[in-house]
Amino acid sequence: MAEQEQSNAFMSEGTRRTRGKDAQRINILIARAVAQAVKSTLGPKGMDKMIVDDLGDVMISNDGAAILGEMAIEHPVGKMLVNVSKTQDEEVGDGTTTVVVLAGTLLEKAEKLLDDSIHPSVIINGYRIAAQKAKEYYAEIAEPVDFKDKKTLEMIALTSMTGKAAEAAEDLAKLIVEAVSSVAETEGGKIIIDHDNIKLEKKTGASLSDTQLVSGIVIDKEIVHTAMPKTVLNAKIALLDIALEVKEPENDAKIEISSPEQLQAFLDQEENMLKDMVAKIKKSGANAIFTQKGIDDLAQHFLAKEKIIAVRRVKKSDVDALARATGASVATSMKELSPKDLGFAGKIYEKKIAGDAMVFVEGCKNPKSVSILIRGGTEHIVDEAERALVDAIGAISATIRQGKVLTGAGSCEMEVAVRLRNFARTVGGREQLAIEAFAEALEIIPRTLAETAGMDPIDSLVSLRSKHAQKGGITVGINVYKAKVEDMKSARVLEPLAVKTQAINAAEEVVGMILRIDDIILGSSKKSPMMPPGGMGGEEGMM
Repeated sequence: MAEQEQSNAFMSEGTRRTRGKDAQRINILIARAVAQAVKSTLGPKGMDKMIVDDLGDVMISNDGAAILGEMAIEHPVGKMLVNVSKTQDEEVGDGTTTVVVLAGTLLEKAEKLLDDSIHPSVIINGYRIAAQKAKEYYAEIAEPVDFKDKKTLEMIALTSMTGKAAEAAEDLAKLIVEAVSSVAETEGGKIIIDHDNIKLEKKTGASLSDTQLVSGIVIDKEIVHTAMPKTVLNAKIALLDIALEVKEPENDAKIEISSPEQLQAFLDQEENMLKDMVAKIKKSGANAIFTQKGIDDLAQHFLAKEKIIAVRRVKKSDVDALARATGASVATSMKELSPKDLGFAGKIYEKKIAGDAMVFVEGCKNPKSVSILIRGGTEHIVDEAERALVDAIGAISATIRQGKVLTGAGSCEMEVAVRLRNFARTVGGREQLAIEAFAEALEIIPRTLAETAGMDPIDSLVSLRSKHAQKGGITVGINVYKAKVEDMKSARVLEPLAVKTQAINAAEEVVGMILRIDDIILGSSKKSPMMPPGGMGGEEGMM
């Protein structure tokens, strides 16, 4: 007691401090609770979570990063796991639940080792060795995939979307592969895919199977004037960053008008300025314009007379996407506008979707930007479909970037776990126990898949271990649809190598950081934004 008082002597009165094993147990408890919250969402048969915020808005999803991002997690360790899932999402687009569940299980195994008086540094070192070996084993069992192999890419997209948008997953997988192929560019012998070049637009109504790929851009705006054509073929498109309005002087100006003639002359001058702008657009050869700024009512009238369609107040991101899709250059001055600045589209038309007018720019010759119009019965369905598409786009991009795939459904995790156990026997010292614990932690993936499929998890793991110990058992995993253990290569369940290696990297690093913490200090003089009012233990300290 005296020692504790002495250690707190340099702090303000009322400061709460948790040290040693107590601090480690609290951190592990929090991490396990966060992992447990998303564990049941893993796999095709995973369950969804409903999250209701303070305003009553509802989100229904089984995407790990989306769920954790919406949960009100206050504890710093919980936030670390949220950041890990976000990083996984940003880097490879998929495996967000896997990384959190793996990190939680690694900490659970570490707790047992701590109970056996094994020092955290030994566990961290053992985990680091195991992670490095695991990545090597993943690379060994991975198979190369070609960018032109559309069927394999579709299977990867399909695996990524399992559990989300299931009823239209096959159709969506084909759309995604086509979209990624359209925007892929080769630089220095490498294929580069910018996700921003695939625009996702959502509209409720119709069904998921009505989701469509547009070889161009969909703009959630309407054509500004009723007299303008609603459809233009072989469109020559001008993109403007200027307002088709009479510009007001930047400094204060005063105009004195003493007669009706002078007023009329002033109005005529305004009209002539707008006519001149429209004449320059007509002269350039454009028959469609999209501007980020406004368009005066009179300018709309003159444009309609010339049969030029116009869309105003278009978002900058949409204008940039239009430029990439049509090959147009964005003009910032009417003097600059010339025929070489114009882009081309086979067809521009306005169409009402779910009661709202939208402008479709289709038939671009070599679009470097495309759109996917997501449809669904409710807002929750289109939101979840969007998350599924983002995951699949990320998975395909990661596959193309690294060029290697693994069989999924827990088969690759089980194979690596078997190899890690064999490797652990060759390692001396206490690190061997940590490597074996890492192998056990990897088995949480097939175990959870078996649980969600209604299979006995123990029997499933025993059967899997037996199959993987035999020759040719590398690709055997859990078929959740048939609720049995079988070859996943023939079932075409494929996942990118990059998703697995990134999950191993992220989980090992965050676990190492959490295990190093042996002192938690919470001052009472200032309310810490990092900690909940209830302190560090118990339910309210978790989330």
